[in-house]
Amino acid sequence: MGLMDNLKGKAEELKEKASELAGKHGDKIDGMVDKAGETIDKATKHKYSDKIVKGTSATKHARDDFAAKPQGDLPPTAGGPTPPTGPTPPVPPANG
Repeated sequence: MGLMDNLKGKAEELKEKASELAGKHGDKIDGMVDKAGETIDKATKHKYSDKIVKGTSATKHARDDFAAKPQGDLPPTAGGPTPPTGPTPPVPPANG
């Protein structure tokens, strides 16, 4: 196994751990995103409020998509967790 294979493996492990933590602490992350949005909105004297709301919403959706769901919340399946069904919520464009 070469150096690049080792690095790719380690990167995948770190991504999985980050996803697990994002799922476990989603409420705290969302709270920090809200607080940052409020701080930025206040600092810009509410000039960009609509863009800040869109940005915080997109950030929360991205965290939700990235986050691993706790094992207790998943239905037991033989092949592992199944992807969620139904429509994916729209994410506003970054430069909105």
